[in-house]
Amino acid sequence: MPPAYLIVDGHSVIFAWEDLRELHARHPARAREELCVRLRLLHDTGAERVVVVFDGQGKRVSAEKPTGDDIQVIYSDSRRTADSVIERLTARYVGDFKITVVTADRLEQITVSTFGGYFLRPEELLRRLRAREEEIRRSLEKMRARPLPRRPFPS
Repeated sequence: MPPAYLIVDGHSVIFAWEDLRELHARHPARAREELCVRLRLLHDTGAERVVVVFDGQGKRVSAEKPTGDDIQVIYSDSRRTADSVIERLTARYVGDFKITVVTADRLEQITVSTFGGYFLRPEELLRRLRAREEEIRRSLEKMRARPLPRRPFPS
C-alpha cells in the first residue's frame, strides 16, 4: 500500500476550531504553532505523513524542511493561496500516494475529490485527534498497571 499523506489547510482548521481561532486573534504565529503541535500526534502515531499548508506573504512558496520524521509546513507565496498549493500537491501526487485533505472549504473538498483524493472536515480531524489521544491514554494506563520485574537489573 502506498504511503498516505494528510494535507491540512492550516488557516481553514484554525478558524474552524474555536480555541485556535481565539488564539489566532491575539497571536497568529502561536495559533499556527499550536496546530502543528497537535498534528504531530497524528503524524507520530499514525500511518499518515502530515503536511500543513498556510497562506503566505513571501515572493515564492516556502517549505520548512522537516527535521527527522517531523511534519512538513508549507507557506504559499503572496500570489497564491494555500488552496492552490493544496490543489497542485493533490493533482501531482494522488496517483502515487493516498491523499487526504483537511479543509472547511466546500469548493476545495470537491476539487480534491475530483482529483481522486479524500477530504476531512476540520471537525472530523478534531474527533480523530481526540480518539488518538484517548488511545494513547488507555495504552499508558495499561502499561502503568503492569508490575515491574522483580529481578534486579544486571550490573
